[in-house]
Amino acid sequence: MTSASSTTHQPVQQRAPGTPVLPDTPFRFIGYFVAQFRWWYAAMLAAETLNATCGIMIPYALSRVIKGVTSAQEQSLALIDALHVPLMIFFAFSIGEVLFGRLAGGIQIRLGPRQRQNVTRHVYHYLQHHSHRYLSNNFAGALAHRISETSMGVTQTLWSLITEFWPIFIVFSVSIALLYGAHPSLAAFVFIWAVLFIGISYALARRAQPYAFKASSARSETTGQVVDSVTNLASARLFARLGHERALLDETLKRELKAVRTSNGYSERVRWFQFSAAAVLKIGTLYYALQLWGSGEIGVAEFVMAVSLSLLIINEARNLSRRFLEFFEFIGNVANGVHTIVRSHELIDQPGASPATIRDGRIEFRQVDFGYGGERRVFDSLSLTIPAGQRVGLVGFSGSGKSTFVSTLLRLYDLDGGQILIDGVDIRTMTQDALHSQLGLIPQDPTLFHRSLRENIRYGRLEASDAEVEDAARKAHAHDFILQLREGYAGMVGERGVKLSGGQRQRIAIARVILKDAPILILDEATSSLDSITERAIQETLDEVMKGKTVLVVAHRLSTIAHLDRILVFDDGRIVEDGSHAELLALRGAYWRLWSKQSDGFLPESIDGEPKAPLEAVPAGSATPAASAGAPKPVETGEEAERKPRIDPDVSFA
Repeated sequence: MTSASSTTHQPVQQRAPGTPVLPDTPFRFIGYFVAQFRWWYAAMLAAETLNATCGIMIPYALSRVIKGVTSAQEQSLALIDALHVPLMIFFAFSIGEVLFGRLAGGIQIRLGPRQRQNVTRHVYHYLQHHSHRYLSNNFAGALAHRISETSMGVTQTLWSLITEFWPIFIVFSVSIALLYGAHPSLAAFVFIWAVLFIGISYALARRAQPYAFKASSARSETTGQVVDSVTNLASARLFARLGHERALLDETLKRELKAVRTSNGYSERVRWFQFSAAAVLKIGTLYYALQLWGSGEIGVAEFVMAVSLSLLIINEARNLSRRFLEFFEFIGNVANGVHTIVRSHELIDQPGASPATIRDGRIEFRQVDFGYGGERRVFDSLSLTIPAGQRVGLVGFSGSGKSTFVSTLLRLYDLDGGQILIDGVDIRTMTQDALHSQLGLIPQDPTLFHRSLRENIRYGRLEASDAEVEDAARKAHAHDFILQLREGYAGMVGERGVKLSGGQRQRIAIARVILKDAPILILDEATSSLDSITERAIQETLDEVMKGKTVLVVAHRLSTIAHLDRILVFDDGRIVEDGSHAELLALRGAYWRLWSKQSDGFLPESIDGEPKAPLEAVPAGSATPAASAGAPKPVETGEEAERKPRIDPDVSFA
């Protein structure tokens, strides 16, 4: 009953359809990838076993040779023939050690890269389906580093187990068995030493782990400081702060030095233990073997074998604490990646989600409720219909709900209540790929891939020909500046497009969306980074592109939306006015106040010096029919009513 209860309360990992079923604990995660190459790992383990066995059996073969030599009656070359079998055993073990060792190495160099790529491929695939919220809360560089760290951690953990700890286990086991054959008390001595050595090495490694972690963190901090300073070197020079940056680096280096000294000091104490323990084994084995030989309990051959085995054991066990420390670090890297990335997907396709086709582009928000987690509710029963082919501007202060309106339409977040429908289909019943492939977005600050200009534009439609790519570039007024570049369309744009100016990046983003030719187009101040002449030219192109599409334009520059069919004025998550530019100006309400207060075409941060003050739908004393109505009414959703100017009577009047 207890186990059933505990099982019931276990969190169930929600996974996007089609993603790999990755375990969420480090050892199960490693086991998942081992299983995919199980026979390769089995072969490598067998090769390492034979390699270690051959190596540790060489002293045994040598003891047989010595026994034959010491028992010979005279010194002659004929003795070699008499020692034919012991010599063949010695040669076989020596050759076997080389062959099996290189066989294990050959498997390792072929399997290692494949496994790293396999882990990277699976973890990246899983990461791709995390939500916009997850990606916003984690640095892209940190996630990329986690993927790399996890893939390396899996292979390093496995190599540590197979090529380091397993051979040590074989060496200890075979050595103790051989010594038991020579004399049980010799085997007991080495066994007790091995148990104490491994146990103490493990304990010391666990105690050293926090110091090593602090030293590693300090080194990372220094690296971060150097990267930050180098990145901003131009600013440091222009502010005459080169000396200040060196002083900051010196402080960071002092902290690193302190942490590294502490870690190295503890590591040195661990080495004292290891060297002392090795000396105990060497001296103890030699002295005890001499005692047994002196009393006639073992022969010269057994004496030589015991001393040789002790030296081999010491060689294999050297730096065992360091190996434990590295093993913990590898496991920690895997654990960090697993706990960071292999988490429940927040937003997934519903079972049976279909790749629906958007034909008309009619958008309907039906009683939509939405808020960002524990924060305040943004939309409360928001209802709205945008007929197919209508061009709609979204205006309002920052935080009024414009971006949230677009984000929920793109299904970057799931709703708390209500529905968003396109052509009558709830977007939650569509696959995300189907939805996003039929929406075209030009963001205010577009980012590009570190690929060629042609590849960046073709990203809108991968099967597009070079001629189609160039045609889209011409329409976006990007073709001319591309041809001026030394490599033209083959030129690389740099990380996130840093080799291009803001306006050039914007034009490439516009060309990409023109090539995509989606039935619904969303522009988030798409021409804000352009000069006035280019903006005017591209605006004409966009007007042409908008034909036959449903268009949403998020605007901070009201002049860019004045010609649209319809304008929605947002305030505090509500649509307080709805109509064409001329109709809303005639109302002399919220939109009129924004229009009259804008500076150089842009919305102000506040009206009358009060940031984000509630917009008034109609000023005091207005004689509009809506102002005198008084009774609240819902937002009209009929297609015939969409062009009708509307104000929200719930907004307080002056």
